[in-house]
Amino acid sequence: MNKVPLTINGAEMLRAELQRLKTVDRPAVIEAIAEARSHGDLSENAEYDAAKERQGFIEGRIKEVEGKLSSAQIIDPKLLDADGRCVFGATVDLEDLESGDSVTYQIVGEDEADLKCGKISVSSPIARALIGKYAGDVAEVQAPGGVREYEILEVKYI
Repeated sequence: MNKVPLTINGAEMLRAELQRLKTVDRPAVIEAIAEARSHGDLSENAEYDAAKERQGFIEGRIKEVEGKLSSAQIIDPKLLDADGRCVFGATVDLEDLESGDSVTYQIVGEDEADLKCGKISVSSPIARALIGKYAGDVAEVQAPGGVREYEILEVKYI
């Protein structure tokens, strides 16, 4: 089975979600099913059908999260010895050469990616263009609007 790269924060987020699913969501849906059953005829009971569907979703998500955690390769960016290269877990300061705008991204696993928080998936086009490059290099990214060029200002492991 392939190892799924996760940062320490990403693994903690998945563990917290798993804990919530098992201790809050699962008991709540079991209670909802019991409540719907008490209303009688299950063949015409929309509450029961909805609760069973929700239970299927929760159980599926529990299995999915457990699988991801069991195959996770947890990486602490602070412990990386990448000699200044862009690697998984690195935080990268970039300048868009066309607009002059500066952005900072951390390269993370797919489950952790959140552009609003500056976290991009390791499989995204921009992360793939950055991997292996150093501060001072220019990365060309194939974007929907054409090729964009970013100068790497700094690579940090925080």
